[in-house]
Amino acid sequence: MPDPHFSFTEVIPRSIESDIDKAKAVDAVFLFKVNGEDGGIWTVNMKDAPGVSEGDAGNAECIIELSAADWKAMTEKPGSAMQLFMQGKIRVTGNALLATKLQSVIG
Repeated sequence: MPDPHFSFTEVIPRSIESDIDKAKAVDAVFLFKVNGEDGGIWTVNMKDAPGVSEGDAGNAECIIELSAADWKAMTEKPGSAMQLFMQGKIRVTGNALLATKLQSVIG
């Protein structure tokens, strides 16, 4: 995946739209806080109204914080997400188990 901004405005919405039922099966709302160049804050709804919106919609069950560089590394090599988490480069608050469901839709 390319930079975070393109990922959240183009790639992830397309992935969700391509299989709404798969997205709804995740049954959660996520907030991504990506710091650095091309970063931003996005709400990814995979619950009642699947899609991506810019900003904090205020209803996230799982919040994921990381740098734009780590976003790129994680999306280029999805298996590295757990390693980045263990190194403290990805912070997850709220229901962290929900984060494990993300790869099926956006990975």
